[in-house]
Amino acid sequence: MNRPAHGIARALISVSDKTGIENLARRLSLLGIEILSTGGTAKTLRAAGIPVKDVSAETGFPEILGGRVKTLHPKIHGGILGKRDDAGHRKEMEEHGIAPIDLVCINLYPFVQTVSKPGTTLSEACEQIDIGGPAMVRASAKNFRDVVILTDPSDYDRVLALLESGFPVGLEVRQELSAKAYRMTSAYDAAIASYLGQTGEGDLFPGTLSLSYTLAQTLRYGENPHQKGAFYRSSDPADVGVGSAVKRHGKELSYNNVLDAHSALALVREFPGPATVIVKHNNPCGASTGTTLLDTYRQARDTDPVSSFGGVVATNRVVDLQTAEEMAKIFLEVVIAPGFSPEALSVLTKKKDIRLLEAPEAFRERGGNEKEILELRSVSGGLLLQTPDRIVMPARDQVTLATKRVPTDAEWQDAVFAFTVGKHVRSNAIILVKDQVTVGIGAGQMSRVDSVRLSGMKANRTTQGTVLASDAFFPFRDGIDEAAKLGVAGIVQPGGSIRDKEVFEAADEYGMFMILTGVRHFKH
Repeated sequence: MNRPAHGIARALISVSDKTGIENLARRLSLLGIEILSTGGTAKTLRAAGIPVKDVSAETGFPEILGGRVKTLHPKIHGGILGKRDDAGHRKEMEEHGIAPIDLVCINLYPFVQTVSKPGTTLSEACEQIDIGGPAMVRASAKNFRDVVILTDPSDYDRVLALLESGFPVGLEVRQELSAKAYRMTSAYDAAIASYLGQTGEGDLFPGTLSLSYTLAQTLRYGENPHQKGAFYRSSDPADVGVGSAVKRHGKELSYNNVLDAHSALALVREFPGPATVIVKHNNPCGASTGTTLLDTYRQARDTDPVSSFGGVVATNRVVDLQTAEEMAKIFLEVVIAPGFSPEALSVLTKKKDIRLLEAPEAFRERGGNEKEILELRSVSGGLLLQTPDRIVMPARDQVTLATKRVPTDAEWQDAVFAFTVGKHVRSNAIILVKDQVTVGIGAGQMSRVDSVRLSGMKANRTTQGTVLASDAFFPFRDGIDEAAKLGVAGIVQPGGSIRDKEVFEAADEYGMFMILTGVRHFKH
């Protein structure tokens, strides 16, 4: 076979995701490249008027077993794996009538998308395990010196531009595409191994854990300038959040930006009404709900104006013009939201140092049957996994009132809000709330009584009449004594201390109400 200057005489195309495939095949065909294809891909290309040769016509063997066997044949794999500069390979290929295949375009059955759907059965999942596709991808990637492997539609135009220029695809590009192909098959196998590794129905923790993440960006540095860092994006379409956000403006994200944006987003997603959260050094320094986004931003910011400067902001509503104008008054590192109005973008993009992240998928409603996304944390020599802390404040008739004083309806709402914020504050955590706005936050102290004192020290307005939430029980009454000095009206806490009786008595002494949830919210 006479080979063209660009080196590609025959291409094999077989894809599940048909994005850009007609354009690719048409332009390859115009270059005189013969196209082999299978099943649905061949049907799509023929419908578009593109000449295609069926793989079954090439092999002389029909697709069998409902399409499970179609490309697993020496004429296909020999055509891919044969080394063009090896005389022995060329002779064997000629003896057996095997023609070289110079370009392979493959993507795989949508296994991950299938198992992410609620109610997917084991049988349905297994039918989406691709066999022939990975085999061809790996064969092509192995023989990248002679075969161009395309697994990502974003690479189609780049390769086409090279071929249309009349030049061969260089070795450096071929090797890059080979590495990408192996990353794809590795991620694919990891997803299958994790799914099949579950030891029982509903078991969240497989016997062997295989993870699949793709490099999103190399960071300038890690937490500190002397550390190197990188950000990897989850390959699981159900895992949405900072990793699935789109940057609309600003510099590249830093390591700490990503951590803070994650924390802010996790908290603001808790609230159904308009809400704003501001995070600094991975702790909320302000949170508010209200009737308008503008009000919630102002109130969250004013909880701790000093810490809000240079903070990371999350909202659960599209940022409007008025809110953007208020945000623009101080320096903010990041704003992450479901979206930004055109007017808001025109204001915020004038600030060159702010990063704007749009994450609409993070705010889609959960129906209750979605796949659970586990939280991971690395430790020396291992990895910790847990389910997310999704518990909300128990209903009013499901909590225990440990005191004589009963909270008013407004105080109950503040208790719910404080309880929710407390889930996202580093332990030991104390949160003061009034009118569903944080007043003071005491975070990360080694003793609970110090967290109470710190919450008062951080308050930017009066603490009189506030509701206090504690992420865990009070081991001594000293925390209640300190709360009384702040004018706290009532407390919501899990209960369960061996000194609960003296804690309850202290609350009664000060005329406070005390709600026991039975739910602890440690966050380390």
